[in-house]
Amino acid sequence: MANNRDTILLETVKTHRARLLAAFLYGELSERRVVNDNVKRLLGSIVLAAVVCTGCVGFALVTSGAVLIGRRSAKLGRRLPVEATESTRVT
Repeated sequence: MANNRDTILLETVKTHRARLLAAFLYGELSERRVVNDNVKRLLGSIVLAAVVCTGCVGFALVTSGAVLIGRRSAKLGRRLPVEATESTRVT
């Protein structure tokens, strides 16, 4: 039983020394994992940019469609419905 405790103690000391050496040479654990965090930020930024671009394209599509409908109705001589013109009239 004593031999097993000694072996565990020696392995524990060896592990602690290896961790201290790695921390001394490469910095803290949080500093060594910077690459993974930056990759996550990059992917998040790309997804956010794609969502913003999709929103802009959708807004442009809807507004250009509304402008085209307005131009076609003006070209054909159609007027807006009476309800729309009466609600904008100032009395």
